[in-house]
Amino acid sequence: MPGLFDPFQLKGLELKNRVMMSPMCQYSVTGRDGKPEDWHFVHYVSRAVGGTGLIMMEMTDVDPDGRITDKDLGIWSDDHIPAFRRIIDACHTYGAKVGVQIAHAGRKAESESLSPVAPSAVPFKEGWRVPDEMSKGEVEEMIERFADGAERAVRAGADTVEIHGAHGYLIHQFISRISNQRKDEYGEPERFASEVIRAVRKRIPREMPLLMRLSAVEFAENGYGLEDTVERCHLFHRLGVDAFDISSGGESPAAPPPVRASSPGYQVPYAATVREAVGVPVIAVGRLDDPKVAEMVLQNEWADVAAVGRGMLRNPYWANEAALALAKENTLPQAYQRAF
Repeated sequence: MPGLFDPFQLKGLELKNRVMMSPMCQYSVTGRDGKPEDWHFVHYVSRAVGGTGLIMMEMTDVDPDGRITDKDLGIWSDDHIPAFRRIIDACHTYGAKVGVQIAHAGRKAESESLSPVAPSAVPFKEGWRVPDEMSKGEVEEMIERFADGAERAVRAGADTVEIHGAHGYLIHQFISRISNQRKDEYGEPERFASEVIRAVRKRIPREMPLLMRLSAVEFAENGYGLEDTVERCHLFHRLGVDAFDISSGGESPAAPPPVRASSPGYQVPYAATVREAVGVPVIAVGRLDDPKVAEMVLQNEWADVAAVGRGMLRNPYWANEAALALAKENTLPQAYQRAF
């Protein structure tokens, strides 16, 4: 069965291994204009040097008010493209492929300088600002902003685009009955996400795979469950999503029990269920820092790619260390070979 260091191909995307750097916000844009800076260059390129097959850049917002904080990345302007291209070109030099995760924080915008919007005027939790309910026209404009952001990612050299529909951000807010209390057509849980998928699919190359991150379950009273997600994935796959990045939670302050959330691979069963039920490639995430656990997940065919988050924050060369732990050849450039 395929393992962590076997290649993987999805449409025109060819990965040298099945290790993905999970998208993780850095909150490090000092200019507060959404443009990647030297921190982001070093952060991502070092993981490419370290042997990662697919680097998914952090949540990158399609609108200035769509950021969680004003220190987040953005792709709402052509002015952002050169800074992204600099990073992506450098990662390519070391054999890594790069994706850009396009998103909008919706009601979870935190900085006072930002104006939160949402499907309905419902705050995320007590003490948070009440977001402005989006008009139908504003919803339609937002769909185009997602499409524009995807096109800019392609122009910057990205190998794939991931739509962020998880963790309580705007697309998830439309999907969830907790936050979407609209009475118009966008009150249908899948309507907004479906139109974003269609719009993005039209603006990226046919051979480029479109990924989507979804929360499989909400861990909240009256929240949706795994069966709902499976049906949703059937629909989104028909509309043009080629693989799903399966996580959980985020649309309410509720969370899984701490013991469960600290367990290696605790979200893998969600990914495995989607993979089997929908017949589509999936990315598993959640405490996969142990290479042997990540390898087991792939060899058992529970997922096609393993996404590693905190492990890569701790060690930019996680992929290389994983290769050595699994008795594979080290993946570092020639300049580092004498260390081995």
